[in-house]
Amino acid sequence: MLLERSRGGVIRASDLESLEMNSRTIYTRCLPGGPWQRLLPGIVLLHSTEPTNDQLVTAALLHGGAEALLTGGEACLRHGLRSSTIPADLGLHLLIPHERKVRSTGFVTVERTVRLPSPHVRREVPLAPLVRATTDTVRRLKDTEPVEKILIEAIQNGGCHPRALLWELNHGTKRGTAIPRRLLTNWLDIRSMAESRAKMLSQRLSPPPSQWNVAIYDTEGRYIGRPDALWEDVGLVWEIDSFEFHFRKADYARTLERNARYVAAGLVVVQTLPSRLQNDPEGVLAELRAARQVAESRPRPDIHLATAA
Repeated sequence: MLLERSRGGVIRASDLESLEMNSRTIYTRCLPGGPWQRLLPGIVLLHSTEPTNDQLVTAALLHGGAEALLTGGEACLRHGLRSSTIPADLGLHLLIPHERKVRSTGFVTVERTVRLPSPHVRREVPLAPLVRATTDTVRRLKDTEPVEKILIEAIQNGGCHPRALLWELNHGTKRGTAIPRRLLTNWLDIRSMAESRAKMLSQRLSPPPSQWNVAIYDTEGRYIGRPDALWEDVGLVWEIDSFEFHFRKADYARTLERNARYVAAGLVVVQTLPSRLQNDPEGVLAELRAARQVAESRPRPDIHLATAA
């Protein structure tokens, strides 16, 4: 009877009282060693074993009440983002209408908002849209690296556009938005998020690249390519692109054709997987230094540059 009235074993104490169970009995059963447990104020789990993630989410939504939406990291995961990019210690984050007054408690952060979005329901759980869930997640982080990882994941695997994320940050609360707004603003002006990391890493090289995103032409004016980075003095180009960020076969074919043009023009090419910029920066730097030595040992190819439009 009680399990049937619950949501996966989670039930409000007030619902138990409506079944003619007095509050003292409920309280006693939730004491340590008892058969039940209290998850949140007025929210009971009808067994004493470790609650599942779904049960914690149910308890949070019952606490939030009508129109509550799940946002933040857990909503991102339920939209399909990879768990490796979402910090595990964020707790659960709810959005509720601004006129309602429900306090944060325990593992639940409750945020009142005048911009309550329409829910995306996944497995009966109302979620904030991924753009909102992503911005709600990164607003709570203080370090650049985890913010960058989540934004890249939302853009590359979640289909969010940087402009949509930036719009959401600019039209909501400004708390905690400085880092994500800076990253997203930069990404609107460069060809990929990976290039942002590459620029930071390249400052450890002596010399760093002389050019970024310039078109290269041969002596007869034929277009060769527009590399992510170029050392013009020795004819060394660096490209950060692969199936990690460009999934279509046509993109891959164009990459092969471009690299063939580089080689035919006498340029030395280094191509780096985006993930290595974070996971193996020392290896990337070693490859670039070795490639520069090779380029220095050869005559500089006769190329001409055009500034990116």
